[in-house]
Amino acid sequence: MSALAVKSLTPEIAPKRTRKPARLHPLPLRTMHWINAAAIFIMIGSGWRIYNDDVLFGWLQFPDALVIGKWAQYGLQWHFFGMWIFVLNGIAYLSYGIATGRFRRKLFPIRLRDILATVGDALRFRLAHDDLTVYNAVQKILYLGVILVGILIVITGLCLWKPVQFSELASLFGSFQTIRVIHFLCMAAIVAFVLVHVTLALLVPQSFVAMITGGPTLNGKPLAVAASEPVNVSVPAPVGEPARVAAPAADPMPDSSE
Repeated sequence: MSALAVKSLTPEIAPKRTRKPARLHPLPLRTMHWINAAAIFIMIGSGWRIYNDDVLFGWLQFPDALVIGKWAQYGLQWHFFGMWIFVLNGIAYLSYGIATGRFRRKLFPIRLRDILATVGDALRFRLAHDDLTVYNAVQKILYLGVILVGILIVITGLCLWKPVQFSELASLFGSFQTIRVIHFLCMAAIVAFVLVHVTLALLVPQSFVAMITGGPTLNGKPLAVAASEPVNVSVPAPVGEPARVAAPAADPMPDSSE
């Protein structure tokens, strides 16, 4: 038998690409997370420089070692630079979270009994961090809260930047000084969140590593790169015998009485 005939009788094996299981933190999410971290660092440091030029509270002034910009004008330039990064990245993050359903899966639902149970575990130092894929009730509230604070700080920032162009929006907050206070309190809330966030990342280092590598797969299985399985496999006829081909079903014989 020729080599061509033997090859034709061999079952065809075609490689099949299997879909990689989703990770806890997909690449787009990790990218937006670190861009947001850089933007917040720029905005907080430059915002403190601007604040020092016109303080709200006489007892509070930030050291020069913690601010960005030698003078208030430089601080404003850095602040606008960070603002555009923060806003554009924030829009991308919100769009991604809503379109992929991540917000719905990770942040909802929030139940009162879950909040009480999580707070109780935290007070007894029994809060578990074994499963990074599940957020507890307090984490859900903190993440939702910082998202809302981020939206509010952008709105008040626009009112401070363009009070005439956004006069109708600014009127919702009352006076210009009230907008400054709200903007400052939003900044303080974000700083508090960052401190807690970084502290927990240091206490639970696998959460920090997960934001770099993507973390565990959601189904707990290792990533499959490729697998081979038979495609269009048919049983060849024994050598020396013709292949059996199924004949098409014959049409019924016509009725002789017709």
